[in-house]
Amino acid sequence: MRRSPTSLSRVDPEREAALAALDPLTVTKLWNNPCWLSFRLNFLAFRFNDPVYRWIETRYGLVRPEFVALYAVGLRGGVAAKNIVASSGLPKNTLSRAVQKLLQRRLLKRETDPDDLRSYVLHLTTAGHKIFNETMPLMVQHQNMMLSHLSEDEQQQLCALLDKLVIASPTWPNELEHEGD
Repeated sequence: MRRSPTSLSRVDPEREAALAALDPLTVTKLWNNPCWLSFRLNFLAFRFNDPVYRWIETRYGLVRPEFVALYAVGLRGGVAAKNIVASSGLPKNTLSRAVQKLLQRRLLKRETDPDDLRSYVLHLTTAGHKIFNETMPLMVQHQNMMLSHLSEDEQQQLCALLDKLVIASPTWPNELEHEGD
């Protein structure tokens, strides 16, 4: 089994103590796993997303797909639902239901796309802007807390490395094939 580049073979007492606090299966999945990258990315994403989405659902009554749509439109108004699907990975039907609920709650408004009169684009309403603007500082604070364990140079290096992976991602297959299938 190929170990991750930072396998458990190094002895660092501070690191060992931190690892001891984690569930043993989590340690195995994150360090003794040939697919270490995907498991670490998912682990970190979960550690960011879970508390954020729970807070948003409790405070605003928005479930994850609804907030994903609201957040996307808050970042870039005038987008179509298909763009949110493409950027979020959510199934089309899940996002469609989320957008409908946001329209019903008057957090989003739909307008005819000026570039394609047969299509619609989404914009935040005043109430939608309020939620977006209230949630952003907490999300940034949470991200900054996570990144605080890295120096400024390490944060820039991490960003540059992730940039390379994101830019390369369109060349990766959308479906996997096994030779025996």
